Amino acid sequence: MLTKVPRPTLDDLALSLGKRARLHRLLYEYGPGNGTLLLLPIDQGLEHGPVDFFDNPDSIDPDFEFKLALEGNYSGIALHFGLARKYFRQYAGKVPLVLKINGKTNIPDDNEAFSPMTACVEDAVRMGADAVGYTLYVGSPAQSADIDQLNRVRQDCDRYGMPLIVWAYPRGKAVKEKGGQDSLYAVDYAARVACEMGADVVKLNVPKLTDGDKQPKPYPTEKFTEEEALRKVVKSAGRTLVLISGGSKISDEDLLHKARLGMDAGVTGLIFGRNVWQRRFDDAMAITQRIHEMLKAYSA
Repeated sequence: MLTKVPRPTLDDLALSLGKRARLHRLLYEYGPGNGTLLLLPIDQGLEHGPVDFFDNPDSIDPDFEFKLALEGNYSGIALHFGLARKYFRQYAGKVPLVLKINGKTNIPDDNEAFSPMTACVEDAVRMGADAVGYTLYVGSPAQSADIDQLNRVRQDCDRYGMPLIVWAYPRGKAVKEKGGQDSLYAVDYAARVACEMGADVVKLNVPKLTDGDKQPKPYPTEKFTEEEALRKVVKSAGRTLVLISGGSKISDEDLLHKARLGMDAGVTGLIFGRNVWQRRFDDAMAITQRIHEMLKAYSA
């Protein structure tokens, strides 16, 4: 078993006072409160459509997720402007808000993936958010417009002292031809792009270890374990806090294994959505408590 990897702290990051104050709240005043993050995303209604709510019909009502975020002691909830405007009022000041400010539907294919703006950093400030979320499709033919749009968002985040969380997702035909969107090459590249674009936090999928013959050299010849692959990604992210996503719903033990794997590799936290809110409320609370117990071992 490899030893735990130290992760960046607030002192390691080049943060303005506003960003530092907001990230401190997320890391130390809400959620686990020990320097780790546990975020609950509910942006899937736009990104995937209502299909994700069939497993747990109660979850289509955002009050379900807000109640879960509050009673489950999450570091924050991530969602789009409309849900924040319509449902956040009674939870404001009780559950930190991460406002997603761009997005798309999944009706078109992802060969030229691009997420237009759905809100702005000023909206996040006005709503009392503690961070904004931006989805960047690394490798998409539309990445020129995407990077330009992200650059403007980063400038606004710097202006308003708002932490920037980048959902860094490899997408597009070229990515498919070089090993696929979940290959180590693709996820590693996405981590580095987020760092170089100035993200304060980056959300990444856990890379899948396949034969990888299509990946550019030297990736096909490197022999990584799951944890070594994640360590490589964390290292590429540099002085950017890393979150790993849960993805589609998996078993309790597989979810906790993924969480421990990431934390041992040096990630700062977890952003688990469908793996939690696709369960009935009591079951969602139960797995949340197991995650909290696991995170106690990673205080910083």
